[in-house]
Amino acid sequence: MNMPILTYIKEISPRPILFIHGEKAHSRYFSETAYEAAAKPKELLIIKGANHVDLYDQVKVIPFDRIGEFFATNLK
Repeated sequence: MNMPILTYIKEISPRPILFIHGEKAHSRYFSETAYEAAAKPKELLIIKGANHVDLYDQVKVIPFDRIGEFFATNLK
């Protein structure tokens, strides 16, 4: 955990990156910071009302349709 994790984020480009985070997650700032540092193409999806762990197993809040669209568009 001593490595600054965002050091190489620009090297992901030009590969598309999708950040998904819960609106109420205590760690939301991390996805927002990573999104700002990432080069395009990129997308930040904030799930309204969700906290950090809701997106692990609360299938009603996981945006499967949006994830599928992202992969269908970007993994041709």
